[in-house]
Amino acid sequence: MCVTMKRLNQLIGGLLSAVVCLLLAVPAAQAVSAQDFPPSLPDDVVLDSADVLSRASRNEISTRLQELNQFHVDARLVTLRRLDYGLSLTAFGDELLERWGQDSNLTDRPLLIFLEETQSKQATVVAADQLLEQLPESLLRSTGRTTMSQPLRDGDRFRQATLDGVTRIEAVLNGGEDPGPPVQIERTANPTNIPTAEETENSNAFTWVVVLLVVGTIVPMATWWIFSS
Repeated sequence: MCVTMKRLNQLIGGLLSAVVCLLLAVPAAQAVSAQDFPPSLPDDVVLDSADVLSRASRNEISTRLQELNQFHVDARLVTLRRLDYGLSLTAFGDELLERWGQDSNLTDRPLLIFLEETQSKQATVVAADQLLEQLPESLLRSTGRTTMSQPLRDGDRFRQATLDGVTRIEAVLNGGEDPGPPVQIERTANPTNIPTAEETENSNAFTWVVVLLVVGTIVPMATWWIFSS
């Protein structure tokens, strides 16, 4: 009996240990760093590791990115679910630039990488050093934090975020002025016939004043008429 109970306890302990290991391994498997990506440039310009884009969206974005080839730029999109603890999205992008930079130099087209993270709904753009004179870091930072991040926060619109970012960068590469971040739309409440709390309070106060005036006038007159009859 004691041997059976001992084996049962060992079995339960083993199962609990396995469950704990699985729970600890799941978050780690989701977090990524640059080392989790191919050591050389992938054939596809869209690397949707977060699986947030439909096939049609991937094809559309691939076409837009490849249109930047005319400016001698190798543009890429990388989506990911979660970064390793302590790693910023910009630092991750810099690591990718270093990881893929040698392959990019062989084609004489510097790398331009659009990055999107689903967990924090943030985006950024990083570029090889050869592009920083034409695409300064202030432009890249603004494109990620405003142009791309706004659609992500407003309904997880990853396709729209990418296309907006590419369009802004393309305008500068084409020799035009920076279109700037998107205009923030101030949402105002629609007109309504429902009175506000303040209006209701004022309305009630006015009603009580009228009632008191009427009572103060009618009661003395009624009293006078009764006693004078």
